[in-house]
Amino acid sequence: MARTPSNMLPLGTIAPDFTLIDSVTNDPVGLQNIKGEKGTVVMFICNHCPFVIHVNEEIVRIANDYRVQGFGFVAISSNDVEKYPQDAPKEMWKIARKNNYTFPYLFDESQEIAKKYDAACTPDFYLFDAELKLIYRGQLDDSRPGNGIPVNGRDLRQALDAVLRNATVSEDQKPSIGCNIKWKE
Repeated sequence: MARTPSNMLPLGTIAPDFTLIDSVTNDPVGLQNIKGEKGTVVMFICNHCPFVIHVNEEIVRIANDYRVQGFGFVAISSNDVEKYPQDAPKEMWKIARKNNYTFPYLFDESQEIAKKYDAACTPDFYLFDAELKLIYRGQLDDSRPGNGIPVNGRDLRQALDAVLRNATVSEDQKPSIGCNIKWKE
């Protein structure tokens, strides 16, 4: 199992715009469609990565807990589906249904959006404020497959809670660790 860390896009970066196809609805979905009143969470995930599988339930819980409080959520898969067919859109649809994703699960076929976000691994999390400025990036929490630490979403939840309290999000942020994005050659 490869252990690739986040690249840690600089805080304050404006969210790169995108419009990608949702694997569930087959409709185009853009950043403006999912932008939340309080903030927006962009997640780079994929179907087969053990690190993503490990946190899938908590990702759904967080989206359900915070969507109703004014946050938008979106997941993007950017893996090369020629070499990793288990990450193809028809398989993404199955995973979204199986895990009850309540957010769009978009396919970044060209990998252009992953590059714009400087995404390196799955899962990789980005929280943007109401003006789409990056205020958090990195890990969900300290749990990893096999390390015995419970999945609780602590790091991302703390950042979301800070926004709700109109407090500054701590700049002490840990990179996510996961499978590297499967880049095309």
